[in-house]
Amino acid sequence: MKSWPLLGVAVVAAILLLAHEFVGWVWLSFAGTPHSSSVLYIALAIAALSFPLAALGAHGSLHPVTRAFYFVASLWLGFVNFFFWAALGCIVTAGFAHLLHVPLHRPLLAELFYGAAILISLAGLLNAQRIHVRQVIVKLEHLPETWRGRRALLLSDVHLGHINGPRFARRLAKLANQLEPAIVFLPGDLFDGVKVDPARWAAPLARIKAHLGVYFSTGNHDVYGGAEAYRRALGLLGIRVLDNECRTVEGMQIAAISYDANFPIQMQKMLDGFALDHAKPSILLSHVPNRLPQIEQAGVSLLLSGHTHGGQIVPFTWITRRIFGRHTSGLSRFGSLQVYTSTGVGTWGPPMRIGSSSEVVMLHFV
Repeated sequence: MKSWPLLGVAVVAAILLLAHEFVGWVWLSFAGTPHSSSVLYIALAIAALSFPLAALGAHGSLHPVTRAFYFVASLWLGFVNFFFWAALGCIVTAGFAHLLHVPLHRPLLAELFYGAAILISLAGLLNAQRIHVRQVIVKLEHLPETWRGRRALLLSDVHLGHINGPRFARRLAKLANQLEPAIVFLPGDLFDGVKVDPARWAAPLARIKAHLGVYFSTGNHDVYGGAEAYRRALGLLGIRVLDNECRTVEGMQIAAISYDANFPIQMQKMLDGFALDHAKPSILLSHVPNRLPQIEQAGVSLLLSGHTHGGQIVPFTWITRRIFGRHTSGLSRFGSLQVYTSTGVGTWGPPMRIGSSSEVVMLHFV
């Protein structure tokens, strides 16, 4: 079993190597010179291995050099994604030009496509830094009067780690306090899964002023990085960690299912154990917006999820939409169950967003 992570890294590295070499081959075919080919291919081979190596190093080290390497490698991963599509654009355009017997200036074509890839990457980098505040009205049956008009803040997929550190957490805490929520929900991937000091990284979030508290449940990256250490650190900070449990807060049932209990049999066991009172509304924190038939049947009123990032960058926005459908982002329904899937406020991998946006969500209960 221990060989599986290494096999996964090897497969990812092989895919990245092929993609990088393809990007280089197209550039040389259209705009390069033969004497530069060996240098470019060697440089691209090294670049292809940068993210897998940075990710491995990030899981074991907090050294500033490690963090800087991880940031640069992640940034490059975003650039090469758009260079890949630029390369395909060159080939497709050249193919049509050949079929239609249209003269083509190949170096200019490559410069236009690869230049556009650079501009799009830079736009994605800037877009990821902008945090949108979504205002969402949620109507729940049997809502207690104490909850009518209340506001809850949803902060999903913060991904505190080598890219988004304590400064980012302070920014979120400041924004949260400006919004003045009664309660805050953190439905997973608070941490990026790399080596961090969880108490220090998350400390600013403990300063959020929400009189009903801040509630956290784990996501997949929290599990990868060591969920137990995260839970312990957050508990000491005063953040309420919900680990497959349900609490009633002034008439609202608030439950959470940890990411590692997201499999059908475990989830059903947890849902049955909650024994939800259908005469009262309920909110379930579960990182991934799946198992919806089980959750609806259990009588949950509102599911709060994240995980998808809305795909984060093209073309993954399309892939994510194919997997999760209308539950990819925003407020949706599955029978009597309402689902809000946040695109998240942080990023994983490339600190970019194209085709999605970073968000915090203010839920208004009516």
